Amino acid sequence: MAQHPLIESFQRAGQAQVFAFFDQLAPAAQQRLLEEAAEVDLNEVARLYRSLVAKSDGAAGVDLAGLAPAPYERRPEHGGDAAAWAKAKSVGEQALRSGRVAAFTVAGGQGTRLGYDGPKGTFRVTPVLQKSLFQVFAEKILAAGRRYGRPLHWFIMTSHANHAATEAFFAEHRYFGLDRGRVHFFRQGRMPAVSFDGKILLETTSSLALSPDGHGGSLRALERSGALDLMQREGVDTLSYFQVDNPLVRCIDPAFIGWHVMRGSEMTSKMVPKAYAEEKVGHFCAQNGKSVVVEYSDLPMAMQRETDANGQLRYIAGSIAIHVLDREFVRRMASGAEGVALPFHRADKKIPTVDVAGAAVKPDKANGVKFEMFVFDALPFARNPVIIETLRADDFSPVKNADGVDSPKTCRDDQLRQFARWLKANGATVPVDASGLPATSIEVSPLFGYDEDSFADAWRALPTKPAIADGLTLA
Repeated sequence: MAQHPLIESFQRAGQAQVFAFFDQLAPAAQQRLLEEAAEVDLNEVARLYRSLVAKSDGAAGVDLAGLAPAPYERRPEHGGDAAAWAKAKSVGEQALRSGRVAAFTVAGGQGTRLGYDGPKGTFRVTPVLQKSLFQVFAEKILAAGRRYGRPLHWFIMTSHANHAATEAFFAEHRYFGLDRGRVHFFRQGRMPAVSFDGKILLETTSSLALSPDGHGGSLRALERSGALDLMQREGVDTLSYFQVDNPLVRCIDPAFIGWHVMRGSEMTSKMVPKAYAEEKVGHFCAQNGKSVVVEYSDLPMAMQRETDANGQLRYIAGSIAIHVLDREFVRRMASGAEGVALPFHRADKKIPTVDVAGAAVKPDKANGVKFEMFVFDALPFARNPVIIETLRADDFSPVKNADGVDSPKTCRDDQLRQFARWLKANGATVPVDASGLPATSIEVSPLFGYDEDSFADAWRALPTKPAIADGLTLA
């Protein structure tokens, strides 16, 4: 075997099996394997094996001692301080006019669960024009830049699986009217899977079993890609974080940004009241003076079902993966310094691999461990964290499944309900059913109105109001 310094480092770390077939590979395959191996932090893998695999049976529970529901800022509709919300909106609008804000989309996923072949962001979701998720976000960001007089930077984290296709999609569509110099793509990091005895697994004789390092990996990907330095040069200190599967999200929300700025927060998060006790969302909680998120799978069902004196769920604050992050907080979290690094979580998985002879193995039970980080685990490290309530109907209708809950159909219907609400609030006659779903298919482009305020302004400015008819689009 050729004595390459990288190969020697793997041998010293007890991971020689990674290069067991190296001398049998063609030069191009050898180079690919070396490039993948160069991504691996062997010390990190060894530390994770010791802490999460060797010392654990995989069933360790979350510490629930001292856990309580997290406080949050209620919407005015639900008893919150209307004056404080109005001030937050004003402060957020000033931050936008000052150019302090950028958008950040986590977009590494493929559309596999939707039965779609391609990056999830290219999936078409709108009711009439069938715009893609990426187009919806691009138009919201473009419209917000116009409204506040400062075009926004947009950072998009892709994956190794979809990076090239995502860049090509934006080029094909001319960046949906955005300045291409303000749209920045970078890849999510990857982590190798290991066997239960700590050996890095090969997917094939010439490739590692690598998988994305979780949405928490977005923080160190921002640092490693140079995005944080770019933000600093551009005067951007506030990052609006959202995931690619939720077209309803107010990705540029002045009140949300304003709460963050007013409180001097390093991480501000949106919650929705849970629809029912068993809803599969994380729970915002307080523990030992810190804000934390506890996954539904880690909170005992008895606690999820607890109610207060008014019969309301105690653990009602559901996490929907919408945050505002301070730039230097992201940098601090990405540094991996002792005591501030995001923790990794283990997931036991069935991982395709090869045997000692190089033959493919497709296991029928878990044969190894993947490691990933969750962005909400940054919350306990943040100074002055804030959690605010949002209305589900205005901010959350993800596309995750081909049918049923969180499907293209449920998302389409939620978009239609939102458009109908906006129209009705501004005096239009829109027949709807008991759930608010209009009888006709209508669509409001974000370039016409990307939230209730911008829609109301645009509607008032129309010299002639259009009749509400099937297929109506407002652009």
